[in-house]
Amino acid sequence: MSMHRREFLQLLALAGAGGMTLHNDFARAAAAAGQMYELPRFGNVSLLHMTDCHAQLMPIYFREPDVNLGIGDMAGRAPHLVGEKLLKQFGIAPGTPQAHAFTYLDFAQAAKTYGKVGGFAHLATLVKRMKASRPGALLLDGGDTWQGSGLSLWTKGQDMVDACKLLGVDVMTGHWEFTYGAERVKQIVDGDFAGRIDFVAQNVKTTDFGDQVFPPFVIRQINGVPVAIVGQAFPYTPIANPRYFTPEWSFGINDESMQEHVDAARAKGAQVVVVLSHNGMDVDIKMASRVRGIDAIMGGHTHDGVPAPVIVKNGGGQTLVTNAGSNGKFLGVLDFDVKGGKVSDFRYHLLPVFSNLIPADADMTALVTKMRAPYEAKLNEKLAVTEGLLYRRGNFNGSFDQLILDGLMKMKDAEIAFSPGFRWGTSLLPGDAITMENLLDQTAITYPYTTLTPMTGEFIKTVLEDVCDNLFNPDPYYQQGGDMVRVGGLQYRCDPTAKMGSRISGMTLDGKPLEASKTYRVAGWAPVSEEARNAGGEPIWDLMARYLKDVKTVKPVKLNLPELQGVAGNPGMA
Repeated sequence: MSMHRREFLQLLALAGAGGMTLHNDFARAAAAAGQMYELPRFGNVSLLHMTDCHAQLMPIYFREPDVNLGIGDMAGRAPHLVGEKLLKQFGIAPGTPQAHAFTYLDFAQAAKTYGKVGGFAHLATLVKRMKASRPGALLLDGGDTWQGSGLSLWTKGQDMVDACKLLGVDVMTGHWEFTYGAERVKQIVDGDFAGRIDFVAQNVKTTDFGDQVFPPFVIRQINGVPVAIVGQAFPYTPIANPRYFTPEWSFGINDESMQEHVDAARAKGAQVVVVLSHNGMDVDIKMASRVRGIDAIMGGHTHDGVPAPVIVKNGGGQTLVTNAGSNGKFLGVLDFDVKGGKVSDFRYHLLPVFSNLIPADADMTALVTKMRAPYEAKLNEKLAVTEGLLYRRGNFNGSFDQLILDGLMKMKDAEIAFSPGFRWGTSLLPGDAITMENLLDQTAITYPYTTLTPMTGEFIKTVLEDVCDNLFNPDPYYQQGGDMVRVGGLQYRCDPTAKMGSRISGMTLDGKPLEASKTYRVAGWAPVSEEARNAGGEPIWDLMARYLKDVKTVKPVKLNLPELQGVAGNPGMA
């Protein structure tokens, strides 16, 4: 296989034809950008890929990160490129619709020009268009689909289950789905999905006898070609999320069993083997180097919108590794030309879903409207207005994270606050109202308890070091969670390149060094322990709703960012 880079770059450049930039009129932008969706058919096997939509049925804004650091072998390669460095790497012209879709650059102004992204009604139109031009194409869902909105929380994911069935999802794996509990997941998989959607996960097994909880793979025929889709659920689910949701299931990366299932699929006649993964892109790249016989890994979890595949050499040849962003913002299209029982060539496109450029599908619009109707009043409740850009995404604090931290410290009378390094959460432009729906986009989880905990300075450092290692361990197989815990009140220095236990230093509070033996009041939310669940605690959305109603107007927040060391010149940092 070889990447036809020239064709890829030509397609990316269509919206920049004739010198068009963000400063030209939208009509010209729409006419040129619309050509993105006119992809000529290639080959005889096509796979469509969405991942990490986080229950966003409606069009939204979503700002890409300005800090996505790669450490060690991961430095300087996709997905650890931001801003101008990403544009240069993939040959994307500045000021184009694609530049807006893939980077944070000039985000607020570009968002006003091009409007919102995603929305299942618009995604449905694009999926139908791609399937019509690619007979037999399968739609793969990489997970983190049933969680991330108030509506999904209140319906226990049923809104997304119904929407995905109508969208035409064929195969799925999972992560945040498991936070509804094993019983609910099995209820959906064995009931709603029966005969419609295959839920696959080779690495989810019972803790007693090691039996498969879900089928490890499925083989589907596409134009007479047997294609195997092997599932890889998020391997660290019981660590990143509460263990009590899936007490009888084990997870893990499980390279050895992955190789066994790839070999088994080949033995059953599969001419194409694709892994539908929720590992995160760095883990996928390492797995691709270790497991033979995989033609492509279509990945999720890290929300990386990567315009072209990373091609990984291994003992069996090579494997394409892709990642299709988040929030319904992108649709991946992978075309294979299969000859003589194996892949001979391919094309890949990651299409931004601009809701202003794609008409809404009537059937999906009707379904979404019906599902939202009983909850519209609550979702649309206005809590405050923001004067600045609010977003979450990046290795460290985003402005919506900072708002939550400020609210926690105020409402809990805390000196320090921690907020999880979640990657999901939509963006708001300056002047937007902050509604209950917007707040729930940042907080809607099944363990939303707020806490106030006495912690010594020594313990606080231990917490920061532990989370930092989850993010910056040079071996991606030891990266077990999201981004860095968001920190309020406390200032610190961070050297991502240092060894574990030595990355955090210079911790101060109100300009004074943190004392190892002194106890501080630390607010937080989303605790994973069973003890915290039993203790209860006000849900974070109730606390923040009261805070926002009291504030009324949210001034542009000042980010409490660590002083970074050891990463000067890293292309993963603006």
